[in-house]
Amino acid sequence: MDFKQFILDHEGEDLGALALARGRYEGLVEDFDLALTTLEVRRKLRGKVPEWYAVPSLQYPFRISGEQCSSSETAFYKASVAAAAVGSDVRPLSAADLTGGLGVDTWAFARVFDRVLYNEMRPELADAASKNFATLGLSNVQVSSRELQPGNLADILGPFQPSLIFLDPARRASDGRKVFRLEDCQPDVLQLLPELLAACPHVLLKLSPMADITLVCKQLGSVKEVHVVAADGECKELLLLLERDWTGPYQLTIFENGHTIVIPDGREGDITLPPVGTDLIGTYLFEPGKALLKAGAFELPCEYGLQKLGKHTHLYVGEEIPEELKPFGKCFKMLEAVALDKRSLRDLGKRFPQAEVTARNIPLTSDQLRARLGVKSGGSVHIFGAHVDSLSAHCLFVCSLA
Repeated sequence: MDFKQFILDHEGEDLGALALARGRYEGLVEDFDLALTTLEVRRKLRGKVPEWYAVPSLQYPFRISGEQCSSSETAFYKASVAAAAVGSDVRPLSAADLTGGLGVDTWAFARVFDRVLYNEMRPELADAASKNFATLGLSNVQVSSRELQPGNLADILGPFQPSLIFLDPARRASDGRKVFRLEDCQPDVLQLLPELLAACPHVLLKLSPMADITLVCKQLGSVKEVHVVAADGECKELLLLLERDWTGPYQLTIFENGHTIVIPDGREGDITLPPVGTDLIGTYLFEPGKALLKAGAFELPCEYGLQKLGKHTHLYVGEEIPEELKPFGKCFKMLEAVALDKRSLRDLGKRFPQAEVTARNIPLTSDQLRARLGVKSGGSVHIFGAHVDSLSAHCLFVCSLA
């Protein structure tokens, strides 16, 4: 039985039971452990990288690489950022992925660059990637398996002259803990950076979404663009584009579910805060998603005509929510607006025994506010507890999804 047929025959089986039946299959499939791991990784890739899931002959030797790899959507976005940075007048376009991993990012780069170098220090993963690239029909990828460390970049690149270098430093410590500070990741980008920029004018880094944007930009310098990449309301990664000799400010862009928005630079200004009362009934409330908050784009909704409830209350109201903002947060219809006091807590808790609850800039957590209201999660109503600067008061807003 060949590898592909084994994968197809056992796609939906219990992997624990299959592992216990090892003796029955070891003589039938060439590498039973590889097949078992591949079955497990494929389940992660089904929705994440469906193009690879559709090819059952691809091999995946390590479980963790399936968890850490990019999705198709984020890989294609990464490749588009890289290609735009280099420009179309440079030929041939070449990219070096120095921390190749499973190879999803390399695969995406290979669709927009003429030549791509894939480097991965684990030989088993590099060998699988080489076979997988051939199976996927990629003829423009060169595979290398070398450990990246200060002083050996020239040995890895050899005659390959990249237009752009990409790195995705490993974000796990030797004991398995997740890390996100640059100096804790491997390889150490801070030590490598002078060598990288000397070899290539553009460097693209993929960092943890937990990384502090201001701090890493200060540590690295030469940052031209920062991209906050999100999907389904969750921040997935930060992309930092560095350019040799760049000294200007960086452009901040959010990408989420196929939509992009650029954050204007230096647009703080004064915000007009609306009074809370019956005039808000029938208006809309906008709750920014995690990507907007991660980017620190607290005043961006005001650029689109919305009014902010408070300097530190990141909720916004308006007669309508601009279409440009809708992909980057949740939109609600305002049903009621009342002061946050014992009477209103008791009244709303009785009338809405089921509701989602969010606390913003009040001395209660969302769970504490839910307990004070006495409501269970669920239903069609969302109750926000928030501080409103214009009233110097805490208020409750009863909303429904718009």
